[in-house]
Amino acid sequence: MRDIIERPPEADAPLPPLWKRLAWFGGLALTGALSCAAIAYGLRLLLR
Repeated sequence: MRDIIERPPEADAPLPPLWKRLAWFGGLALTGALSCAAIAYGLRLLLR
């Protein structure tokens, strides 16, 4: 049976390519900023 959660990489495993790590970072940062803005504008509409 497959594990539902992936195990952490081994200590001697090579790092993923830099472009892939930067893409993950950028995607998470953009998603966080957009969700924060959506919540702020939603709260702003509720307070009017």
